[in-house]
This record gives sequence, C-alpha cells and structure tokens, in this order.
Amino acid sequence: MRIRQIQLVHAVIAASLVTALAATAQQMPPAEPPLPLPSAHRDAPTLRVTANEVLVPTLVEKRGGGIVYGLKPDDFVLEDNGVPQKIRVQEEMDMAPVSLVVAVEEGGVSVLEFDKLAKLGPLLDLFLSDGRSQAALVGFDSKPHLIRDYTHSSEDVNDALKHLQPGNGGDAILDTVSYAVDLLESQPKEYRRVLLLISEERDHGSKHTKPEQLIQKIGRSDVLVLSVSFSPSRAELLHDIKDNGDNRTMNMVSTLAMIVQAFKKNVAKEVAHMSGGEYTTFTGDKGFEARVVDAAKHARNRYLITFSPSDPTPGLHTIRVRTAQDYGARVVARANYWLAAEQ
Repeated sequence: MRIRQIQLVHAVIAASLVTALAATAQQMPPAEPPLPLPSAHRDAPTLRVTANEVLVPTLVEKRGGGIVYGLKPDDFVLEDNGVPQKIRVQEEMDMAPVSLVVAVEEGGVSVLEFDKLAKLGPLLDLFLSDGRSQAALVGFDSKPHLIRDYTHSSEDVNDALKHLQPGNGGDAILDTVSYAVDLLESQPKEYRRVLLLISEERDHGSKHTKPEQLIQKIGRSDVLVLSVSFSPSRAELLHDIKDNGDNRTMNMVSTLAMIVQAFKKNVAKEVAHMSGGEYTTFTGDKGFEARVVDAAKHARNRYLITFSPSDPTPGLHTIRVRTAQDYGARVVARANYWLAAEQ
C-alpha cells in the first residue's frame, strides 16, 4: 500500500511539473531575429556563387584512413547537373587560416552532453594551431546567441564551454546555421569558413528560417559545415557512406523538394552534405573526441576545386565529384550549390 501511495505522489508531482512547464512555454515571448554580431563587418567582401565560379572543397580519403595527396585536375571528374565541367584545382592543399564557428545545442536533451562539450576546447587547437585562425562560440536552444566572439585562443573558447547553461526545450538548428553563416561571412575572404555544428538531428522551434531559405543560403556560400550529432541511427550513417551520388536526380525542382524533405528529417546531416562537409555521430566520450579530431583534420586536407558552370540557369544545381581512376578512396565534396541570377 505504501508503495502505491509513493507512486501516486510521484505521478501528481510529475503532472504538476508538466502543467507548469506548459504554462511557462505559453508565456514565453516569440524569439527575436538574430541581432547583428559585435564582430560583423558589414562592408567585408563575401563569396557568392554566380555564373563565374563555384568553389568545391573536396576530400579524397583512403578506405583505411589517410588522405590521397598529389591529385591534379585530370585526376578528377566533376559533373554539374550531369554535365562534365572544366575544372581548376589548387596545387597545394588548403592551408588558408580558418574562421571557425562552433555552434553547440544548449536546449532539449543536450544538457546530457555538457560533460563532453566541456572537453572540446583542447581539440580546437587542431583548427587554431597556425596562430592566424580564429574561433567563435554560439549556443542555441529556441534561438541562437553569441557566447564568445572570435578569438585566436582555444582556452577562451574552452572556458566558455565549461560554463554552458541549460536552455529551453528548443533546438532551432535552421535559425542557428543561418546565424552562423552570417557570422562567418563577416570575416575576410582569405579565411576558410568552417561551421562545427554539435546538435541533435532535427530542428525544433526555428521561427525565422525555412528549409528553402537555408538551402539557398548554404548553396550561395563557401561555408564548410561539419556536423557531429547526438546518437542518431547507425543505419543512416551507413547509408551515407554507401551513397556515392550515382542515383542523385538532376531535376532542379525535384532535387529541391527532396532536400527540403531531408532537412525535416535530419537537417544536421543535410547542411553538411550540401556544403561538402561531413556528418557523423557519437555516443561516448571517446567517440565524440574522435569525431571532432577527424573533422578538424579533414577540414585542413581538402582539395579546392573551382569551375565556371557551363549551364548558367539560376537555381539549385547538383554536383557530383569522383576520381578519374579508381583509387579505392572515398570522395566527399559539396553536393549542391545555388546559382544566383546575374544582376
């Protein structure tokens, strides 16, 4: 009898908490649009994909690990909407300084991952080790906010990561990625722009950015998105590894519709895929650290391929990059870009 009474008390308390949380959520004011950031330089030049040139960062990784070096333009085949393109390849690997935005989820169940995030700081040295690169930290729940502006010190970012505060139940990934792209594009054009997104898979609560808008924004930018997600399905990860692009449709309208639907299922994966970055998952501490280390190394070891589209039709274009010979390697390159109409 006593056990039943205790269970009843617990049930009443739980019901009261749910009611209180619901009332609080109803009283919360609508999220404000992201404000201009302190470091934003409104007049700074930014890359826009036009009919002149498209940048395609491309990773060529051996099956057993390690990077395939020394490839030339003739070693690649790049197709834009199924049509081979004439390409240029930067002779040296990407050695430009990096502007990194680390966007970490503070809402929802992310509080369970705070202990892992607190150990992220030293791993950021892999991005910042050249002394010129810089990182900023953005946190988000139902809306994004700047926690630490650009700094050359991983210790500054690490200190901020150790003092993360739990947010509300929101997980506004669409708004946050848009916010982070704006922050990255405020930086000088000679910097490689990288977004490290650490979040759940799905968006909950974005109010200012629709999937179609973010698809265009990512497609027009040169931001490389690296996504590390909380424990999603292993089956999806295996599907990504097996997908070499052979079955991608070349119809602009249907491709856009498919990507919009994919955004609703796993936006963290799709923004990485679009930009030429990588999507991966973790469960334990060691898995998290390994994923971040891999992301940092791969960000620095991409070929920079550029081409001028032979088809100047505005809208979403699909890219496929492969090696001319079978090196038994995995090729990771941006999957789409948005061709803006000429003004």
